[in-house]
Amino acid sequence: MTRAAKPKYRRILLKLSGEALGGEAGAGISPEVVLDMAQQIAQIHALGVQLVIVVGGGNIFRGLSGSERGIERATGDYMGMLATVINALALQDALEKQSVPTRVQSAISMTQVAEPFIRRRAVRHLEKKRVVIFAAGTGNPYFSTDTAAALRANEMNVEIILKATKVDGIYDSDPKKNPKAKRFAHISYMEALQRQLKVMDATAFSLCMDNKMPIIVFDLFKPNNIKRVVLGEKVGTLVSA
Repeated sequence: MTRAAKPKYRRILLKLSGEALGGEAGAGISPEVVLDMAQQIAQIHALGVQLVIVVGGGNIFRGLSGSERGIERATGDYMGMLATVINALALQDALEKQSVPTRVQSAISMTQVAEPFIRRRAVRHLEKKRVVIFAAGTGNPYFSTDTAAALRANEMNVEIILKATKVDGIYDSDPKKNPKAKRFAHISYMEALQRQLKVMDATAFSLCMDNKMPIIVFDLFKPNNIKRVVLGEKVGTLVSA
């Protein structure tokens, strides 16, 4: 009898972009993509891994692009935060259909649809084997959901941030424009900064660097990739001290 694979991490934060929920188009919510995500997350949950998720809202509304079109920046950012709540509810619905108990906690108070973010309550949910989705970013304008992910990861004492993207790691140049672009298996925070590689925005990245929070950037759309990362396989790019 083969032994069941043992996860490398006990508690992780999964960062999902809003565009990922939109599928190929990157806009709106694709029920098929959300279902696939929920099935992948259910696999990790079944391994006994404690999981928190931060979801973006770019598939519905992005504050920065709104401000470029004349909406006041702070207002645009709040609209973007509300978009993340819509995504969080869609993901919660898909997860619960996979029999994964899930709670949404919002940084902006909206008690009819989500709990307020309370750190100790979130920790308790994890201890009770529930997945916690953090919505509405940090609750403040001018901060990205990457920053929310870095902040929540440190607050929740996770071991690693898994940043799910459409590319299979971090490259020294844009692999879409340069076919000879080199992918890093591992890179330090300092080298990523010196090379000006956009792993996360500067605020989020410095928060991770200051607190020595490792990040793995990987391709969400390769089958079973989340599970492979959690089991410690060499997937994507590891950013660490």
